[in-house]
Amino acid sequence: MKYDYELRVGVELAREAGGAILEHYEGPLDIEQKSYDDDVEPVTQADKIANELIVTRLAREFPDDGILAEESIDTQRRLNKSRVWMVDPLDGTSGFIAGNGDFAVQIGLVENGECVVGIVYQPLTGVLYHAVLGSGSWVESRESGLEQVHVSEKQTLGSMRLAASRSHRSPRMNKVVSRLGFKEEIQRGSVGIKIGLLVERQCDVYIHLSPRTKQWDTCAPQLILTEAGGRLTDLFGEPLNYNVPEVQNRNGLVASNGASHDLIIDTLAPLLVEFGRHPV
Repeated sequence: MKYDYELRVGVELAREAGGAILEHYEGPLDIEQKSYDDDVEPVTQADKIANELIVTRLAREFPDDGILAEESIDTQRRLNKSRVWMVDPLDGTSGFIAGNGDFAVQIGLVENGECVVGIVYQPLTGVLYHAVLGSGSWVESRESGLEQVHVSEKQTLGSMRLAASRSHRSPRMNKVVSRLGFKEEIQRGSVGIKIGLLVERQCDVYIHLSPRTKQWDTCAPQLILTEAGGRLTDLFGEPLNYNVPEVQNRNGLVASNGASHDLIIDTLAPLLVEFGRHPV
């Protein structure tokens, strides 16, 4: 299988980084606040240790590839590379700090702007999702072993279950939920974990209004979702761009089972106008 070696190395690194992260789960934690444009995010020693572990091995195994990693300094060099690894060593740092289990290691590979390998690993539960372009989406757990996953086939918005963030909901998101008619939801942290809810049919849609997710937040989860039959676009229905100078996904996210993705986008459109949101 194409990308077999890349997948194998990525899975090994995700598990190894997850083990390193768990060594710090009980604390004490060294928490810093890092600024990124208009955003402030927490970072711990676990983020940095996992980042260094992953980046060091990727650079050794694939010296000709570029790397974009959350806790590494970004440079323009990656823009000249056809293959670039997208690394979020600890997606859901707030959940890690809170001790609620909602955090994951995310490793993705982009080739010519397209996601071709995706790995999301939850260290606390041992659940691992992975996908290679054209080869389906798979979940591996301690209880069930390795299984292929497919999104749900629900088409009626009112019957769909929303994967929602744990953080305090904004009035705008309340309007979205009301307008789309979602009646049930599951609240979790981490983009990768919420995408996991979609591919395991526990949820059907995930909407992220904020412009603050980054390429490393969405790369691996996007491939896992699309290989399971779902779709992920920005709020305006446009594809996300990878290995571009702008690291942030400034137009938000809509992830779904694909069945009513266009309807979701069309229903969102007047609300986005009301909110003053325009494509950037």
